[in-house]
Amino acid sequence: MTTRTGKVTCELSISADGYSAGLNQTEDRPFGDDGADGWGGKLHAWMFDSPEENRAEVERMNEAKAFIMGRNMFGPVRGEWDRQWNGWWGDNPPFHAPVFVLTHYPRDPQPMDGGTTYHFVTDGIESALKRARHAAGNGDVSIHGGATTINQYLTAGLVDELRLHIVPVTLGAGTRLFDGVPALELEQVESRAAGSVTHVTYRVLS
Repeated sequence: MTTRTGKVTCELSISADGYSAGLNQTEDRPFGDDGADGWGGKLHAWMFDSPEENRAEVERMNEAKAFIMGRNMFGPVRGEWDRQWNGWWGDNPPFHAPVFVLTHYPRDPQPMDGGTTYHFVTDGIESALKRARHAAGNGDVSIHGGATTINQYLTAGLVDELRLHIVPVTLGAGTRLFDGVPALELEQVESRAAGSVTHVTYRVLS
């Protein structure tokens, strides 16, 4: 039997009080009341305002060979697919690999420029992970969010490594990492403080 070498990782930018998005999320403000413009301006400024300082973390975010995300992260369309929404990232998304989108509503795979294909999974988180692992081979699978999706995988004990990017702002309410997740034993494997963010990686032991 071949031993699988790839890990299941999570990547998430969060506020100091653990939120990945604020309340009142809409299509015009996908991150809701996020302390900025509703587009994650403060939560993700470290990626765009200080790219050189955070180059290693930015590059690592897209090194996985397959990705999983919740439907809310993919886009604002709810219910049946009544329009051809193809994600927030334009015609050439940054993933360049298969992306498995959790949804309750079937949809045919959507190939994009640059090697990304969105696959829509209607039979749950374990099925999405099985398909992602198959697509990744011995590479990593990254659960890219949002927090609600990551919480489901943490609750199910399916995550090997949690990579958090903690931003010095508080939101007070919204979508929060670890909500509803049982107590976990984590091992800190690395951390690095940058000017506008602290990067912390935890190994999930149980």
